[in-house]
Amino acid sequence: MKKSKELQRRDSSGQVWQSTTKAFLHPSNDLLLGNRMDTHQFSTDSLSLQEDHLLPGSKPVLEMLQETPEKVDLVLCRQKLAGKEIALIQNLCRKHAIRFQRVADELLNTLCRRQGNQGSVAHQGLVARIRNFSFRTLDELFQELDQAPLPLLLALDQVQDPGNIGTLARTLFTLGGAGLIVPMHNSARIGPAARRAAAGCLERLPIARVTNLGHALDRCEEEGLGLYGASGIHPQAHNAFKTPLQLPAVLVLGNEERGLRPEIVKRCSTLLAIPHARKFDSLNVAQAGAILIGLCASRQTA
Repeated sequence: MKKSKELQRRDSSGQVWQSTTKAFLHPSNDLLLGNRMDTHQFSTDSLSLQEDHLLPGSKPVLEMLQETPEKVDLVLCRQKLAGKEIALIQNLCRKHAIRFQRVADELLNTLCRRQGNQGSVAHQGLVARIRNFSFRTLDELFQELDQAPLPLLLALDQVQDPGNIGTLARTLFTLGGAGLIVPMHNSARIGPAARRAAAGCLERLPIARVTNLGHALDRCEEEGLGLYGASGIHPQAHNAFKTPLQLPAVLVLGNEERGLRPEIVKRCSTLLAIPHARKFDSLNVAQAGAILIGLCASRQTA
């Protein structure tokens, strides 16, 4: 295997700094990257372990720096990108001793590539690397229920679109939800696309990643939580607008095409359907989830 090409820059004292592209991807590395970068030197293997730590987009990055700067390890900015927002981001990085580096746009595209290498996530020339992002345990999510404005957990059953995960996290966090439960396998990655859609909410919302969603729901039931499943096609589904919703609870949303799996359906104490006032095919999982989370919030404040 060929060695990664070394990158160089001179600081104000004339000292030359060197680093390899692989070294950049390691969160503990403190070397500065050069202004000229050959993105072809980045291998898929070296990138894959760190993609989940990236937050793309100017607004999400700015909000993260303003509210929780301790979670940001590094900010990468497109060369020659300027403006008031960029100046503010630079000042915040300087204030909180966060590394700010100008890089080629091709590098940002590579770092923010979509799952399956189908294009890249819109990053607007800014990407932040998140420090020490970690998943929580189910027990920790149960503790969050006592403190959250809305004692609701959201469980996702094999949701494949990272944008849907990010949008749902954004809705859940905004309305005060306690946390998110996602399966370890057969689910969209919580990477740049999800973080972009979440606008910084994934870093603030407790998330548990479980090996078996069915067993996790069993645990939730043992803790006394109601289990509501979203299923617009199941014959036993109840009108979500007329069904009393008791909290604390877990709301379970299914795959974009197949919905909830049978083994998940049988664990739900109540199935909910959103009635359509007009003839229409269906709502996507993020839209349906937003309506149901909103219903739970309205019952909480009623």
